[in-house]
Amino acid sequence: MAKTSPPQRTYLRFALSQRIEHAVVLTSFVVLALTGLPQKYSGAGWAETAIGLMGGIQFVRVVHRVAATALMLATVFHLASVGYRVFVSRVRLTMLPGLADVREAVYAVRYNLGLRREPPQAGRYNFGEKFEYWALVWGTVIMIITGFVLWNPIAATRWLPGQAIPAAKTAHGGEALLAVLAIIIWHMYHVHVRHFNKSMFTGRMSEREMLNEHPRELADIKAGVADRPRDPAQVRRRKRRYVPAAAVLSALLLFFIYQFATFEQTALATVERGESLDAFMPLTATPLPTPRPTATSIPLDPVWADNLGLVFSQKCVDCHGGAGGLDLSTYAEAMEGGRSGPIIVPGDPEESLLVTKIVDNKHPGRLSEFELEVLQAWIAAGAPER
Repeated sequence: MAKTSPPQRTYLRFALSQRIEHAVVLTSFVVLALTGLPQKYSGAGWAETAIGLMGGIQFVRVVHRVAATALMLATVFHLASVGYRVFVSRVRLTMLPGLADVREAVYAVRYNLGLRREPPQAGRYNFGEKFEYWALVWGTVIMIITGFVLWNPIAATRWLPGQAIPAAKTAHGGEALLAVLAIIIWHMYHVHVRHFNKSMFTGRMSEREMLNEHPRELADIKAGVADRPRDPAQVRRRKRRYVPAAAVLSALLLFFIYQFATFEQTALATVERGESLDAFMPLTATPLPTPRPTATSIPLDPVWADNLGLVFSQKCVDCHGGAGGLDLSTYAEAMEGGRSGPIIVPGDPEESLLVTKIVDNKHPGRLSEFELEVLQAWIAAGAPER
């Protein structure tokens, strides 16, 4: 009979609660990425196709917000569980970064460049795992803050300037893209490609895996110094203090999440292509702006001052205010004419270039029939200023 090797000893690495928490975060992250990135790039063809396959933009937005709520609930549970392990169980703060992690990172770079024969010796968590954890913490904080601004834009602009809305949209989408790239490039390679680490699913690691991945932790376990000794009486005393405080804090955070999700209806409705939307109609009619006075709104006399001068200032001086040599802004300039000579012949409207240009309809400027009649009468009267 062939000899069978004895089963390797395994070590508990993640409790069931931690594995469930990881599953919730993993699921919510994947759903957020699948429903969020197509919204970020909604103008691209692939994004429109993806949104259509998922049931349309309205359904995608609902699913995205449900996944965001699940992520926030997982965050509350994580805070409570970390607090329990730190304040009640008094576990070592193995996830806090320090100078040793900087030295370990430098050592890893030198090993990957072939300047070291052996890889760095990691403890409970290596520098990469700590970086990933705190990047997740930072990213979650950014996504919650910017998500509130986008989910509740009216409430947000009560305390923030209007520029906060596009700024939050940019930060929200940019952080999401960064998180997805970090998971695909860094996490997937180190955890599933380079070495398939099943401990987050099974909860345990074999002795060989511990020796390769976390040799310093394995040494501490075998030396009996990995866990701090606990006094059951002190643990019970700390638990009686912690549980009520954590319950109150968790209740406040859950209330915040409820307000987060129900504070207001999003002000910016999503309109799909081909869909009609009723325009907003205020209850009180919006007053019309005061109309700009026109020459035909007042009686015109065949004189320049306060009559034809007003007509020219409104209809002509934008082009003939000195440009091209012709200035109709004042009586003296109008009588002087332009580069081609006088345009007004007092007493003879038919020979006045100002009239002939308007009558033949070749000039872009137009006068009403009434204004043209007053202009001709003014020139026939000798073109008086007053």
